[in-house]
Amino acid sequence: MFVRTVEPAFYDTDALGHVNNTRLPAWFELARNDLFRLFTPDLDPRKWKLIMARMEVDYRAELHYGNEIEIRTYVSRLGNSSFTVTQEAWQKGELTNLGHTVMVHFDHDTKRAVPIEGELRQALEAHLQPLEEPTDA
Repeated sequence: MFVRTVEPAFYDTDALGHVNNTRLPAWFELARNDLFRLFTPDLDPRKWKLIMARMEVDYRAELHYGNEIEIRTYVSRLGNSSFTVTQEAWQKGELTNLGHTVMVHFDHDTKRAVPIEGELRQALEAHLQPLEEPTDA
C-alpha cells in the first residue's frame, strides 16, 4: 500500500464550506503516481504504458479545510492486462471517500492491451490486497 498526505488549500473549498468534490479525483490521480512509476519510472508521458478504462468515487463524508487527508492506494484486482487501483481518503480517522480506477497496461503504438508479466506483475502483487468494505458502526 502506498500512502500520501494531502493538505487541502483554501481554494479547494466550495461555497458549502467543505472540500469541493472535484478535488478528490485529482488527489487520487496524484497518489497513483507511486503505481505509475512501476510502469514508467521517470513518469515521461512519451513512454507511458497505461490507459484508464474506468473511474468511480464514492463520496461517503465531507472533507474539510484545515485537516490533512491521507490517501491510501493499493491494487485490489490484478488481471491479465488490467488491474484495479483502490484508493481511500481518510480525514481525522474517518474513511471519507473510496475510489476505484481500472488501469490497462497498454501499447500506444499498436493500440492494444499488453499482458502484465514478470517483475512488473511481482511489483503489483506486492501492493495487492483484497478489497474489504468497511462496516458502518
